Amino acid sequence: MIAGRPPVSTPSGPAPGPELEIVHLLRATTVELGLHSTRFAQRNGMHPTDVRALIAFMDARRAGEEMSAGRLGGVLGLNSAGTTALVDRLEGAGLVRRVRGERDRRRVVIEVEDRAVELGQAFFGPLIERSVELLRGCDDHQLAAIRDFLTGVREAAAGGR
Repeated sequence: MIAGRPPVSTPSGPAPGPELEIVHLLRATTVELGLHSTRFAQRNGMHPTDVRALIAFMDARRAGEEMSAGRLGGVLGLNSAGTTALVDRLEGAGLVRRVRGERDRRRVVIEVEDRAVELGQAFFGPLIERSVELLRGCDDHQLAAIRDFLTGVREAAAGGR
């Protein structure tokens, strides 16, 4: 034990302290973000999985990567039939389109339509802008700590996959 610091855990679980307070705050934030996403889904006649798929498509677009149905299924933990139904639903709503891959024309990839990006921006934009505003109040060291913490939590959560 480091002098002046409480133990990290006790036989009954993590010791109370600022670390556990932050973990609970992260949990509460995750719940609120989930509820926000659910409101978006409900307002737009979507299933919550549709929203997660659109996020995956937008992340791929931002990274300059192609998203196949197989890759989407892996990201979302869906089987082939569920992934096909999901893509069909989003394509029918005009939110995505199936196209030939640029790197391999034999491959079919799914691209997010601009309409979906605009829909997401209209709803999530204020939350994103507020988050960026909060982060602009941090110095480089704080931003690095936040990034490292969130990356570590994400990796820990993904370890269960």
